[in-house]
Amino acid sequence: MLKKITVKEWLEEKEEDRILLDVRTPAEFEKGHIPGAKSFPLFSNEERVKVGTLYKQVSPDSAFLKGLDYVGPKMSGFIKWARKLSPEKKLCLHCWRGGKRSGSLSWLLSMAGFDVQVIEGGYKAYRQYQRQNMVDQPYQFFVLGGRTGCGKTAILHAIARQEQMIDLEGLAHHKGSAFGALGELPQPSVEHFENKLYYNLGKQDVNKRIWIENESKSIGRVFLPQEFWVKMKAAPLINVERSFEERVQILVDVYADYDSAGLKKSFINITKRLGGQHVKTALEAIDQNDFSTAAAIALRYYDKAYQYMLDHNSSPDIVILNIEGLSAEEAAEKVLQTVNQ
Repeated sequence: MLKKITVKEWLEEKEEDRILLDVRTPAEFEKGHIPGAKSFPLFSNEERVKVGTLYKQVSPDSAFLKGLDYVGPKMSGFIKWARKLSPEKKLCLHCWRGGKRSGSLSWLLSMAGFDVQVIEGGYKAYRQYQRQNMVDQPYQFFVLGGRTGCGKTAILHAIARQEQMIDLEGLAHHKGSAFGALGELPQPSVEHFENKLYYNLGKQDVNKRIWIENESKSIGRVFLPQEFWVKMKAAPLINVERSFEERVQILVDVYADYDSAGLKKSFINITKRLGGQHVKTALEAIDQNDFSTAAAIALRYYDKAYQYMLDHNSSPDIVILNIEGLSAEEAAEKVLQTVNQ
């Protein structure tokens, strides 16, 4: 049985036992995909290129016949693969946009007894819907800010035990500074970061607060979508403050266990901004396991950068909150008490 379904219908009616299959090429899937989808390519990367070239340079008919040459020997394999992925035989398929690839596979799998849905407009329609949804929904963002070393991520995770929170740095696999890639998985593409962000937003209750961290437009190599950035900059900002010494210790606790070579490389990468002598001193401190000195040097640079950001912040409501001496859990309680007053 085959049924066409819109993106909105799929998002609202998602069934736990219906497996989402992305039938685009592995390269397309890697660049970006719907979170939770499984790669189920009709063509390999190379096959897709050859079929596309024939379509443009020869004729659609030639491309169609070449596609059949590629797909024919794989047909029984597709059915066996689908049975392993979905013993219940309930599937939802999508391709890029036109529906030819998903339509072909949906016909085959329907003939094999699968209950198949096909997302109209494919992956492109999903991206467009989620982007527009970001604009249309009245998300109630609350932004947690503060200088480097205030432990904002730990505070946000403590807040998340009581309220909604989206960990932007977690989605980006990056802590948002020159040292942000240390200890993280490779970053997703910009496109897939957006997909993960939109997916997480879709799980939130728009009638309740959603906490996020105050970020630059870029987090490592990925960027916050413009429509998200606009709403973030218009949201209330709770800016937490700790003593310089406290922040040095928090950075030492976070970064001292990382590979020294990675730490040194991160300092070298910001030589122009930090100054050659400061970097030299920081590298020597790392060699001597004096991570406090290295952290203090980094903080002096980041404090200037953060103060500039705070001075030019467009938030209509900025609250400065001292959390010196508080644990992440205690700081989270103070933040929530403050916004609830």
